[in-house]
Amino acid sequence: MGDPYILMLVALAVLALADLVVGVSNDAVNFLNSAIGSKAIPIKTIMIIASFGVFIGAVTSSGMMEVARKGIFNPNMFMFEEIMYIFMAVMITDILLLDIFNSFGMPTSTTVSIVFELLGAAVAMALIKISASDTQTIADIWSYINDKKAMEIISGIVISVIVAFTVGAIVQYFSRLIYSFDFEKRPAYINALFGGFAITAITYFIIIKGLKGTPFYGNVKGLIEGNSVAIVAGSFALWALISHAIVKFFKVNILVVIIAVGTFSLAMAFAGNDLVNFIGVPIAALNSYEAWQASGVAADQFSMGVLAKKVPSNVWLLLLAGAVMVITLWTSKKAKAVIETGINLSRQGEGQEKFQPNNLSRIVVRLAMFTNQGINLVIPSKTQNYINSKFEKPTIKLPKDKVYELPAFDLVRAAVNLIMASILISIATSMKLPLSTTYVTFMVAMGTSLADRAWGRESAVYRVAGVFNVIGGWFLTAIVAFTAAGIVAYLISWHIAMIPVLLLLIIGLVTRTSIMYSRKSKEEKKQIYVERAELISINGVIEESSDHIAGVAARINKLFSSVVNDLANHDLIKLRKTDKHVTKLNDEIDSLKDGVFYFIKSLDDSSVQASRFYILILGYLQDVAQSISYISRATYKHVNNNHKNLKKGQLKDLKEIDGTLSSLLGNIKDVFEQRNFDKLAAIIEEKRALLKEVSRSIEKQVDRIRTDETSPKNTTLYFSILLETQDLVSGLVSLLETYEEFHISSKDLQ
Repeated sequence: MGDPYILMLVALAVLALADLVVGVSNDAVNFLNSAIGSKAIPIKTIMIIASFGVFIGAVTSSGMMEVARKGIFNPNMFMFEEIMYIFMAVMITDILLLDIFNSFGMPTSTTVSIVFELLGAAVAMALIKISASDTQTIADIWSYINDKKAMEIISGIVISVIVAFTVGAIVQYFSRLIYSFDFEKRPAYINALFGGFAITAITYFIIIKGLKGTPFYGNVKGLIEGNSVAIVAGSFALWALISHAIVKFFKVNILVVIIAVGTFSLAMAFAGNDLVNFIGVPIAALNSYEAWQASGVAADQFSMGVLAKKVPSNVWLLLLAGAVMVITLWTSKKAKAVIETGINLSRQGEGQEKFQPNNLSRIVVRLAMFTNQGINLVIPSKTQNYINSKFEKPTIKLPKDKVYELPAFDLVRAAVNLIMASILISIATSMKLPLSTTYVTFMVAMGTSLADRAWGRESAVYRVAGVFNVIGGWFLTAIVAFTAAGIVAYLISWHIAMIPVLLLLIIGLVTRTSIMYSRKSKEEKKQIYVERAELISINGVIEESSDHIAGVAARINKLFSSVVNDLANHDLIKLRKTDKHVTKLNDEIDSLKDGVFYFIKSLDDSSVQASRFYILILGYLQDVAQSISYISRATYKHVNNNHKNLKKGQLKDLKEIDGTLSSLLGNIKDVFEQRNFDKLAAIIEEKRALLKEVSRSIEKQVDRIRTDETSPKNTTLYFSILLETQDLVSGLVSLLETYEEFHISSKDLQ
C-alpha cells in the first residue's frame, strides 16, 4: 500500500532538487544585483559572501516551512492521499513555470508561484471532494481553504510592491542629498554615521529579528525581548565607532563594507524567506508520509490534521538545500541572464534598452513630467539649485579633451538597495510571511533608480515599460500558477498513472527550453552592441565593421536561398520561420544603429573621420536587410493567401539568380572574415553579371505577360522579388565601394 507513496516521495525529492536549481536561477537576481551592478567588489568575492549568507539563511528558515503545511489550506479537511496529490501537482507546476520564465530572462516571484500553486491545487481537490459529496455545496469550499492566512499572504505581497518602491525612493533621495555623487569627498563623520545606521539596521533586523522562529531563538530570547531600544542604541554607537575607525585609520570606503555586509544579509534573508518555496512542499510531504505510516489507517481515510501542529525541520536537510543553492549560484547561466535584466532596468547611464515602450509607459512618463513641472513651480529656485547640485555626476578629463561620466550605478545606491531590501524581507520573515523577495528587491531597486534620476528623458519610457513587463509577469505567474496547478491536481486525482506521464512531460519541456536557451545564448554572442569606455582607432572601426558585414552576408545568403526553395515547395511553415529570422536580422541592425552615439563617442581624435564611414556602412546594411525583409514577407503573404505557385520558368530563373547571388555573398563573407580587402574590386565587378541576369528575368516576365501569363498575383510577386533583388545587390555594391575607398584612405594614413 505504501509503495506508490514512497515513489511519490522520491519523485518529490528529485523535483525539490530541480526546483532549487530553477528557483535560484530566478532569485539570484535578488541579492546579487546591487553588488554586481555597482562593481564595488570583485564578482568572485561577491559570490563567496553570498554563499555564506545562503548557508546561514537556510538554517534559519525552519519557521517558514509551516506555510507549505497549513498556510494556504486546512490540512484536517484532506486525507493523506489527497494531500500527496496536491503536493505532486504543486511541484510539477512550479518547475515548469519557473523554467519558462528563466529561459526568457525574466525575474518572476517564486513566492507568488508557490502560494498560488498551493491555492490552485487545494481548490481543485476541494471541488472534487465537494462534487462527490451529497451534503456539501460550493459554499463549503471556504472550510477547505485557510482564507484568512492566504489573504494575509497575498495582501502582504501586493502591499510590499508599493512599500518597497516608496521606501527605496525616499531613502535613496535623502541619501543622495547627504552624499551626492561625489561621495568620496564626504567628511569622515558622515561615513561613520551612515555606516552605524546601515550596519545597525542589518544587525537588528537580519540577525536578531531573523532568529525569531528558528530553533536557536529560545537560547537568546531572554536577552532580546524587552531590550530592543538598548540593543539598537548600543549597536549604533558600536558600529558608528567601528565605521569611523575603518574610514580614518584603514582608509577603506565604508560603502564597500556596507555593500559586502548587505550582500551577506540579503542572501541570508533570501534563503530564510524563500527556501520554503523550493523544499517546503517535499518536507511537508515527508512529514505527512511519516504520520500516515505510523497510523496504520488507509491512505484515503487518514485525516492530515497532524500537519496543523508545529513540526521542527531537519537541519541537515536545510543545509543540504543550502549547498545546492550555492552550487547553482556559481554555475547557472540562466541566473546571469535574469541578473542582467534587473541591472539594465536600474542602471544610471543610457544604453541598449531591452524593452520596447508601450502606451501605458508613455502615459506614465508624461504624467510624471507634468507633475514635476508643477512641483518646480512651488519649490524656490535656490532650493532647486541646491538639490540639483547634489545629483550632478562628476566627470573626469582624459587626454584629447574627451570627457566621460563616471559609472553612476554607484556605491550609495547599491548600499541603499541592500539595506532596505534586507530590512523589509527580514521583517516579513519574523512575521512568518512568505514575502516575495523578488518583488521587494526589484521594486526597491526601481525606487532608488527613480529617486537617483537614473530615468532621464532618453530612457524613462523604456525603463517604465520594463517595470510594467516584469510586474505583469508576476501577476501572470499568479494566474497561470493557480490554473495550471488546479488542472494538474485534477489529472493526478483522476488516475495516479498521470504522475509518471507528467514527470516525463517535465523532462521533455525542461530539456527543450534548455536547448532553446542555449541556441539563444549563442545567437546573442554574435550580436555586438557598441557601448564602450575605451577608445576605438581606425583599425578598431575596420575590425568592428568587417565582423558585421561578414555576418550579414552569410545570413542574407542563407535567407535568400531559403525563400526561393520554400517558395518553390510552397512550404508555408518554413517561410514563416524564415520571416522570423529576417525580422531578427533587421532588429539587430537597428540595435547597431541605436548604438552609433556610443560608437562615435568612443572614437579617438585621429579616427573621428571614421564615424561617417561607419554610419554609411550601417545604412547600407539596413538597406540590404530591408530588401530581404520585403522579399520574405511578400513571399510569405503570397503562399499564406493560397495563391498559385510560380511557374517552372520563373522558379528556374530565381534559382539561377540565387546561385549567382550566393556566390557573390560567399565571396563577400570570405573577404571580410579574412580581412583580404584587396579582392573588393574583383567582387564589385561580379555584380554586373548578376544585375544583367536580373534584368533578363524581368524582360522574360514581360514577354510571358504578353503571351501566356494569366496570374496577376504571380506577376506581382515575381516582379517584387526581382526588383528588391536589384536593390539588395545595389546596396551591397555601394557598401563594397565605400569600404574599398575607406580601406585605401586608411592605408594612406598609416
